[in-house]
Amino acid sequence: MSSTRLPGKVMADLVGAPMILRQIERLKRAKRLDQIVVATSTDASDDGLAERLVAEGIGVYRGSLEDVLGRFVGALETFSGHETVVRLTADCPLADPDVIDETIALFEGSRADYASNTPERRSYPKGLDIEVMRADVLRTTATEATDPYDREHVTPFIYGHPERFKVVGLEQHASEGEVRWTVDRPDDLEFVRAVYEALYPRKADFTSNNVRVFVQSRPDLWAMGGDRRY
Repeated sequence: MSSTRLPGKVMADLVGAPMILRQIERLKRAKRLDQIVVATSTDASDDGLAERLVAEGIGVYRGSLEDVLGRFVGALETFSGHETVVRLTADCPLADPDVIDETIALFEGSRADYASNTPERRSYPKGLDIEVMRADVLRTTATEATDPYDREHVTPFIYGHPERFKVVGLEQHASEGEVRWTVDRPDDLEFVRAVYEALYPRKADFTSNNVRVFVQSRPDLWAMGGDRRY
């Protein structure tokens, strides 16, 4: 809730529900996710968020606002029994369940320590990001990583040491790495609201291709906020 560029964004309304609940609604369609937990902070600004999530029956772990890596490990230990951790940020309400499943499948099939769909050649839109890692690798990272940047961004220590960890990346043929579907600014929220208002009432489980077709039909959205949107 303490986002500096768009405070309270995760609770912003998207066709009648908080943005984070719309995202979780999409995540629940991923076939390879066994459990969804929101790892938020103990800061008082996140009290309302945590209360709403608990009321909706969603698992919540609260930890340090600054040490996000420590927060993730705390969530892992609290909701124990998992050998794999999937990291998804809460400002991506257009998250794609199929891309999530494909990245997890790549991780499992390659016996990797870490997989993402944001490798050196980023080919998916910003806002479809997913990271998958072994739980024991995440624990090792939390023990060894001391740089504040690594603690804040959780995974740079892993993919920054390819000599220690097997890292793989999922790519698509299309080049959409500059396409912006994440929500960091007011114009991002305006864009996502336009997508939801057009697609959600007719098809709650709209796909990324549905988004692409819709945006292509709306020239006013093509470069909203100065960024490429399709």
